[in-house]
Amino acid sequence: MTEKKDKIFLNSSFSKISKALTLDKNVSEKIIKSKFLFEKCAKRKGRVVFFGNGGSAGIASHLSVDLNKNAKIPSISFNDPGIITCYANDFGWENWITKAIELSLSKKDIIVLISSSGKSPNILNAAKYAKKKNIKTITLSGMSKKNNLKKAGLVNFWVDSKSYNIIETTHQFYMMAVIDLIIGKSEYKAS
Repeated sequence: MTEKKDKIFLNSSFSKISKALTLDKNVSEKIIKSKFLFEKCAKRKGRVVFFGNGGSAGIASHLSVDLNKNAKIPSISFNDPGIITCYANDFGWENWITKAIELSLSKKDIIVLISSSGKSPNILNAAKYAKKKNIKTITLSGMSKKNNLKKAGLVNFWVDSKSYNIIETTHQFYMMAVIDLIIGKSEYKAS
């Protein structure tokens, strides 16, 4: 009985992930636009800088490493505990990302803001600051269709799901597709 329920659960989960990963014209255009933005950023000697909280921070780190190492696009992820705790302590949790952008980035850079809910105050404040300072921004969000992050960037990816696992998997897949598009192939050696 349990095995049958497990199979039903897995079929349902995989079906939802498959639906979220469907490549429609809208998603395809956003992936291609992101590719061009990353390439232009590198040409003007800028960096692609990723920010996220929790699981999104882990995704940010992975994407930054692959973009830098495999696609040869300068990239970093602000996930150093010393920086996060210092800025959060001195400027408040909701402002630490904004302060990191203010102190460390320029108009040459692009920021990628990842929030599964699209409601994280530190991410939303960073998006507002970046817009005010004309720093190009790409956002990744999910959950509510009306979340505030969904329209805060130059390119905005939104996943129609209420599941963190599906949203985070899809965010990573979208950005890895951008990286593979820059590289020009989807299968290559890791080193």
